[in-house]
Amino acid sequence: MGIKWRHRASPAAPLVLLALLAATGCEGTPDARPRAGAAPSASVARVCAGPAAGPATAPPGAVTVDPAVPGDLAVKTRNSPARTTFWLRPGTHTLPPDRFAQVVPKEGNSYLGAPGAVLDGRRTNQYAFGGAARDVTLRHLTVQGFVAPHDEGVVNHDSADGWLIEHATIQDNSGAGLMAGARQRVRASCLRGNGQYGMNAYKAGGPLTGLVVEGNEITGNNTDDWERKRPGCGCTGGVKFWAVDGADVRGNWVHDNRGAGLWADTNNNDFRIEGNVLESNDGAALIYETSYNAVIRGNTIRRNNWVEGRRYADRGDTFPFATVYVSESGGEPRIRARTDRIEIHRNVLEDNWSGITLWENADRFCNSPANTSSGLCTLLVKDTGRCAQPAIAAPPLYDDCRWKTQRVEIHGNRFVLDKSVVHCTVKCDRMAVLANYGTYPDWSPYQGERVAEAITREQHNRWYDNVYIGPWTFVAHDPSRILDPGQWQGTPYQQDAGSTFRARDGG
Repeated sequence: MGIKWRHRASPAAPLVLLALLAATGCEGTPDARPRAGAAPSASVARVCAGPAAGPATAPPGAVTVDPAVPGDLAVKTRNSPARTTFWLRPGTHTLPPDRFAQVVPKEGNSYLGAPGAVLDGRRTNQYAFGGAARDVTLRHLTVQGFVAPHDEGVVNHDSADGWLIEHATIQDNSGAGLMAGARQRVRASCLRGNGQYGMNAYKAGGPLTGLVVEGNEITGNNTDDWERKRPGCGCTGGVKFWAVDGADVRGNWVHDNRGAGLWADTNNNDFRIEGNVLESNDGAALIYETSYNAVIRGNTIRRNNWVEGRRYADRGDTFPFATVYVSESGGEPRIRARTDRIEIHRNVLEDNWSGITLWENADRFCNSPANTSSGLCTLLVKDTGRCAQPAIAAPPLYDDCRWKTQRVEIHGNRFVLDKSVVHCTVKCDRMAVLANYGTYPDWSPYQGERVAEAITREQHNRWYDNVYIGPWTFVAHDPSRILDPGQWQGTPYQQDAGSTFRARDGG
């Protein structure tokens, strides 16, 4: 799984924030280099600096947990009935010194931390909260020092449904700080400095439905730098979403993560990503890959992709690595969602390494050897041949062999670029819609320019009514076609009707 770059083909009030962004543009003052604490807008979710304090005394009927008694939380959870409320006294709580020791809640349990309550894994325990119990609540608690393995998580390790994580701090753990189940709500929490992800939204046997991620600060994750350990793994970032059907991601501050900020990868559908501030992430602010139907609106996206974009440029790579990257994803009317397209509008993108790239790999399709996600293929193909045997045969996509970047509308956005801020001279100024020349495998039905022609001219991908400030260039059809604004707007591409272009100084 993970992203499939084009040359690897061979083997905390969201509505208020939306209104503010639309009215002001929220340009801010750019820094010379992405860094933690880069000046955010006044309405950014500054959760990690001062999470809301929990109750100073035990609520009526709550079971009190004593930090002076090792393993007290796990024992009292085991010995109490379902729907019990636990109040953790101030101090550092621990579990027994066994790597598999963990708290296993019962249905409807609530865990409330007093001011200063911390559950610490002491780099010994792998998981903090696990099991299959539904509708568990975790509030006002810091969870840290757990050592979950790669691709596993510390809180809600088993992706149980209906959990509420609110005013929590989940930090300095290995693996993912948090896993997700259906109907999970993560609100006003700090997901900081975890080894792989702040949150890994994946449920075995999914799809995972009804996910809400709202008003959180998600920062400094992927401290273990997994892409360097496993090049091309596609397994890092602030939040990773897999097979999530219905998600609202709003009002979050996603910043200074190593890798991408938000990454929806493989069979996601029906996302609303709105009112977020995505800034100073090493890689793309947002990747939407082999997925369907999304609204991306009212976000402030600034100073992203400086590290990864520059790394590829320094290698001489000509691909337009983008800050918002749509890869083999598009609007699909045959799948039920709140929209039947991908709509990217009313966003402000300022001083990022490049802008938006729409990409479709001609050599990546269901059961192609070039497709890293074939094990999760949702397409039932009637054709004869090797692409006709997907692992999961699910209508309504039974006539297709590939994921298509189609029905993407990019409008009403403000794109601002000052190369002196980004410290670049070339390759950081591009907007793109393109594919590669299909060559692989030799039995592929998509060889040649077929896919490049389709994504550029036939699949209803449109830019219009945008504002461009700075020296923008455009890439269409394939990486070799670099266009100026006039060529981009002219025949045959006819993009950005109604858009305006001006230099940074207003000229």
